[in-house]
Amino acid sequence: MSNTWKIYMLAIIGFIVGTSVYVVAGISDKIADSLDVSLTAAGQLVTVFSLAYAICTPIILVLTAKWGRRKLIMYSLGLFVVANILSFLSPNYGILIVARMIMGIGAGLAIVTVLIISTKIAPPGKQASALAIITMGLTSSLIIGVPIGRIMTNAFGWQSVFGGIALLGLIAMFVIYLTIPDIEGDKPVSLHQQLALFKKRKVILGLSITLFWLGGYSIAYTYLSPYLLNVSGISDKILSTALLVFGIASLIGSKFGGFSTDRWGIPFTLTSTMTLHIVMLILLSFLTNSVVGVMIVLILWSFSAWATAPTQQYLLATIEPESSAILLGLNQSIMQLAMAAGAGIGGIAVGNVSLAAVTWFGALGVAIAIAITLILSSSLSKKEAYDNSLKNANT
Repeated sequence: MSNTWKIYMLAIIGFIVGTSVYVVAGISDKIADSLDVSLTAAGQLVTVFSLAYAICTPIILVLTAKWGRRKLIMYSLGLFVVANILSFLSPNYGILIVARMIMGIGAGLAIVTVLIISTKIAPPGKQASALAIITMGLTSSLIIGVPIGRIMTNAFGWQSVFGGIALLGLIAMFVIYLTIPDIEGDKPVSLHQQLALFKKRKVILGLSITLFWLGGYSIAYTYLSPYLLNVSGISDKILSTALLVFGIASLIGSKFGGFSTDRWGIPFTLTSTMTLHIVMLILLSFLTNSVVGVMIVLILWSFSAWATAPTQQYLLATIEPESSAILLGLNQSIMQLAMAAGAGIGGIAVGNVSLAAVTWFGALGVAIAIAITLILSSSLSKKEAYDNSLKNANT
């Protein structure tokens, strides 16, 4: 088997883990009804997953840095499978919360390890393409995993979704063991070295864009299914189709984001896609009982939100080139913190204001991300002009 095909095997893990991340947004209303908890409580299943992912992943990666990569991914997938089995068997909300926390730890370790392995086995000069394949695996979970999760929930109950993910995880472990070489671990990068980057203003600003952009997205997305059912007036029969359309748009958006960045640059792409993101969230709040209108807004919302993703990754890789690997790793943790914060704020909005308010809170978060983008772009432009003036003076 060629290394390219091995990378596609790794992308399957991205799909499985991505489904575990996003599927709750598609079935939160069913979980709430089944366990007799509020929508806010069901939304916190995203929060605890993301917090465990964000906090525990960098710490455990430091502790296991010398482990062989195949060994690490087998252990992380094993932990992930156990957590999904526990979710499948969970008799109450408390057990499900614990299972989601364990699932977040296993998922975080698995995704970061997959990204590392993919760059190690990719052909020379093809590392970026390898990362894109893994990202496609994650994105495809929105297209396939979430809608199928909704269908399975309607047919067999929400527990079946986690049972299916556990089965896929077991199959993935078997495939990875047979196909992926045992790659040596790396020299550990201490948490102190990683945290030292936060002393730099441009790093803080760059990561803050991720926090507010994805946090704003998560505020609305976490409660997407109940929002569409109870505010937009979409029927349960059409909901799976709406989720599928949303997922397809995310894949197209991520492709466009990379093209736009190459063609028109980072500042234009970030500000334009996030502006469209805000407009669609606000428009969604005004649309009720219009299936066509809601579908169009969902397409443009997902397209714009995910078009931001590759551009933001590229921004972080360029603002501190010598620490790009560390920054991209930290960005993974910030992304999960953003998902957790978004789910938490969305829960507060639902509990204290209304379900309809989540789009407005989400739009506010994205607006803050635009403001930070403009501040960072101005700062980087001034630095570039200053560096050029120094170069001209020296010559």
